[in-house]
Amino acid sequence: MRTTNLALGILTTIALSFTALPGNAQSWPSQVVKIVTPFPAGSGGDVTARPFADKLAKRWGKPVIVENRPGADGIIAVSTVLNSSDGHTLLYTNGGPLTSNLVSHKGSLPYDPNDLLPISAAAEVYVAIGVPASLAMNSMSDFVTQARSKNGQFNWSGTPGSLDYLVPGFLRRAGLNLQRVPYKEVSLAMQDLSQNRLQLYVAGLATQLPMAQAGSIRIIAVTNSRRSPSLPDVPTARESGFPELAFDAFLGFFAPRGTSLELRERISADLQAIAKDGDLADRFNAMGMRVHVTSPAELQKLVASERARLPDQNEAASR
Repeated sequence: MRTTNLALGILTTIALSFTALPGNAQSWPSQVVKIVTPFPAGSGGDVTARPFADKLAKRWGKPVIVENRPGADGIIAVSTVLNSSDGHTLLYTNGGPLTSNLVSHKGSLPYDPNDLLPISAAAEVYVAIGVPASLAMNSMSDFVTQARSKNGQFNWSGTPGSLDYLVPGFLRRAGLNLQRVPYKEVSLAMQDLSQNRLQLYVAGLATQLPMAQAGSIRIIAVTNSRRSPSLPDVPTARESGFPELAFDAFLGFFAPRGTSLELRERISADLQAIAKDGDLADRFNAMGMRVHVTSPAELQKLVASERARLPDQNEAASR
């Protein structure tokens, strides 16, 4: 009898230990959930993560905190998530750490992107193509014409990641010679764009919309497959005749390796329920984004599609 009780005690202890693992969807979360993001505080990625965190905390009955770990093309944030052992740490990111890092950090990437398991997309990010308002440019064709006439005097910049490959591809096809200017802070890029020290800026609409509304810059296109509700008169790059710039950016949730599909689908279902909140949609629309929650499989398709747009290794090495 004592042997039987001992065996039952051991089995109970083992069972309880498994409830703390990220694979057990029924009892999860059992503690504070941490959402790690590679975006700095106040950025578009940061301010969209926080409404989800607030609503998930209410739904789960556990605190959900956002931890900003910017830098190194998302490597710091990804490493934090993959090295976590509490089973309650998630990643909220754009596609870069799973896509463009494969090219830009080829041979030195300290993690396997396939160890980041998809949970759900959270938002479709409208990517705007901005130019100084002081230049007489109302379309992509106008930009190409003026850039050719200036013969290398124009500069460009944009959000690091896949755009580092898509924009140079567009410039080559158009026969344009523009110097890329790196910026550590978005505000500095926007200041230079408004004052015509920078002539082309490709980045999230959320960062450019205030200046566009103020009239200091002009949005001439969005890279997305659909027009932004915030700027319905602004065409897409494809509509403008430049399909090589077509790019649908996303923000999404990922879990570290070992997280069960059952749990990931449960979190996805919770996010889909949250997405029905009209207040959330209004907040995202005001920032130039669209709430877009998916299944894990659908998010994986978005990642695969973005990877397919990357150059091959030889082409990337020649840049």
